[in-house]
Amino acid sequence: MGATVGKAVPAEGDYEARFAYAENAVLQWNRSPGIDTGIWDAAAAYTNKHLLYAVDEILDLAESRPFPPASAAARRLDNALRVAMSRMMDEFLRLRVWNASSQELRFAVEKLSIAVSANALWLAFPSTGARSSTASTVGRASGGSPSSTHGDMAALLDGEFLDELELLCPASLPVLHEIALRVIRAGYTKELVQKFTNSPCDVLDRFLSIFQVECSRRTTEVVIKRWSLATKLVGKALVLMQRQLYAQNSPGAFDALKDEYFLAITKNRILNLLKFADDFTSITSHEKLVYILGMYEALSNAAPGLLLMFTGPHKVLVSERSQEILAKLARSIRAMVASLIAKVRDDIWNTKNSVAAGDGGVGVHPLTCYTMACIELLAPHRDTLDLILASGGAVTSLSDLASRMVGCLDRVLLLEEKPMPPGDGVAAAAAGSRHHLFLANNAGFVLQRGKPLLGDEWAARRESLVERHVASYAEACWAPVVACLETAGRKPAKVAAKFSAAFDKAYERQHPQLEKKVRYTASELEQKLSELFEGEAAERSK
Repeated sequence: MGATVGKAVPAEGDYEARFAYAENAVLQWNRSPGIDTGIWDAAAAYTNKHLLYAVDEILDLAESRPFPPASAAARRLDNALRVAMSRMMDEFLRLRVWNASSQELRFAVEKLSIAVSANALWLAFPSTGARSSTASTVGRASGGSPSSTHGDMAALLDGEFLDELELLCPASLPVLHEIALRVIRAGYTKELVQKFTNSPCDVLDRFLSIFQVECSRRTTEVVIKRWSLATKLVGKALVLMQRQLYAQNSPGAFDALKDEYFLAITKNRILNLLKFADDFTSITSHEKLVYILGMYEALSNAAPGLLLMFTGPHKVLVSERSQEILAKLARSIRAMVASLIAKVRDDIWNTKNSVAAGDGGVGVHPLTCYTMACIELLAPHRDTLDLILASGGAVTSLSDLASRMVGCLDRVLLLEEKPMPPGDGVAAAAAGSRHHLFLANNAGFVLQRGKPLLGDEWAARRESLVERHVASYAEACWAPVVACLETAGRKPAKVAAKFSAAFDKAYERQHPQLEKKVRYTASELEQKLSELFEGEAAERSK
């Protein structure tokens, strides 16, 4: 290239010399298409203006046709023009049109990727196997104070950081005009449009990398969460990219190709997103319900904006493909809901005896926690779930689903009357009081957790159930204790001592670790009774 650049430029009228000079430059360029041998670098700065001069010479000669049509020189000219346009289109592909290297963008994407993999933004259904695990999950689902990390992530998910970024490299627009001007002039517009399909777009690719990196090593849940996040961000980024591209006030040849260009860099990436989602439409396990709901919501929310990027048959293709996948995801979600109901019902009936007995304790049973945690985790997706369930299936809404799941508890755990065990009256009374306390705690837990989700009318119906169990418990356990307060014919000190002894005995039957005292203050009695009625839920909330 150096020898060619150093040659003197031929005179205007010397067609043979002009062509030889330009042909030699272009053919050498074609033989050594290194990254540092083009007309511009990736940042749109000139690196070799002599090559551009050579391309223009070939264009001028091709238009003036100084050589006989069938001559060898004419054929050489056509070949040189083809090579020159091919190299100009390669210049287009290596130009950095979109800027994904900004520190803000890199930081946001990296932080979101790490957070979503660490499960900082999403919740899964808890396991029924361990109380501590269930309690932890229920605590998160019930709206505990969010961490600062969660707040930061929510702000990033809003996409506001994108509005502050210049995603388009303004210096690239003049170069795009220069390239398009020559390609159109040479009659290679169709070939350039075809090249658009392979055009790089670092901004979109950076967002897509959120779910593409190391997918083979990720769990299904993490991959789905990453996909949902990437889809949201791509939808937001495309709107901003299109606005910035069309806001450039530098009219030129590329303006006529902007639509085709933007369509090309968008189409394949969107179709890849849709194909990825389609691979998950056959999942029916209830354990993936929250994640598939997130995928459905991400695609449903992004689809209208994505369709604005397309026109004509491309718009029809993307629209039909999106609706097809949403319909398949909806079918999968309905199957998962049926699986969830079956799971809760089977778990409760398989542990019927231990559930009815309260597993020997008086606190909230793990199955009760699990059932209400599932309902709470679905609550943020209520609108989407109601829309999907209303379109088909036995379950018609989240409220219907919750009622069916709680109904399984009612039939086995809350409403079953436990017969008195054989033996002396004291043992029977103790067992009966523990059972009523167990039922009261579980009924109260369901009422407390279900009221915000299922409404006051549902809660009103449940309150009578809780009151009945509380009354039965009080009658079985505390009526004899209260009777000790009868003061007729007795000294107050003896009455107080007898009451404290009776209280200790009644409490000890349920919590043997009680520290015995001769007397209790009113506040101490209130605390002990509170611990009984709230059961293990009180310990979890500390």
